[in-house]
Formats: sequence, structure tokens, C-alpha cells
Amino acid sequence: MVSLEQIKLLESKVSRTIDYVKKVTEEKNALKEKLDSYQKRIDELEVLVQQFKQEQSRIEDGILSALDRLNQFEDALESKLSSENKSQAENKAPPATDRLQTPAVTKTGQAKKDSGEEKKAAGPIIAPEPLLSEEKSLELEELDIF
Repeated sequence: MVSLEQIKLLESKVSRTIDYVKKVTEEKNALKEKLDSYQKRIDELEVLVQQFKQEQSRIEDGILSALDRLNQFEDALESKLSSENKSQAENKAPPATDRLQTPAVTKTGQAKKDSGEEKKAAGPIIAPEPLLSEEKSLELEELDIF
């Protein structure tokens, strides 16, 4: 037969089981809330990653475009320099009459007239071309990289 002690023991076990189920249910709800918040954060991060990929693609396109422009600039500069070198090579030996008529220039930039004591100029005085760095800086100001 069933004794009173057995009923009390059964009652205490049922009570502990009910408490345990309540506790587990509360933990389950807390974990669901965390899961929902984590899922929202994952969705936000996925959007940010997608935006980053799009921006990265635009940045790469901009860099490639800038590099292409720089290559075009370099090609144009090289062709200009090579054409100038060819024209200078063709004009390297000026006629002898030019040498006699060109006055020598002093350090102050004033022309001296040839006299018997002064040495004759070795050749015509050619106006210096702008420095390559000055040309590049002027042309770079005109470039719009992005």
C-alpha cells in the first residue's frame, strides 16, 4: 500500500519538476530574445557588408580609371617628348650665319656686342624650355582623378 511518506516524496518531486520546467522555460525565452537580437544584428551587418562591397567596387573602378588616365597622360607626354627630341635633333645644326649674328649673353642677362677681344658665342642662344616638373605640375592640376 501507499504510505504517507511516499505521497510526500512524490509531491516534492512534482514540485521540483514544475520549478525546473519554469526555470528552463525562462531560459528558453531569454535565449530566444538573444537569438532575435543577434539575428537583427546579423542582418544589419550583412547590409553593411553589401554596402562595403559596392563601395569597394566603385573605389576599384575609380582607381583603375585614374591609372588609365595616368597611362594616357604618360603616353601623351612620352610622344610629346619624343617628337620634341626628333625636332631638336633635326634642328641641332643651325646655319653658320645665325652663329655670327647672335650676341653673347652675360650672367646678368644683357647682350654683349662682339668685339675683337671678346669670344664669339658658340651657337645661337636657345630659350630654355620649361622644366619637366613644371610641365607635369601644370598638367596635373588640369587632371581630374576622380
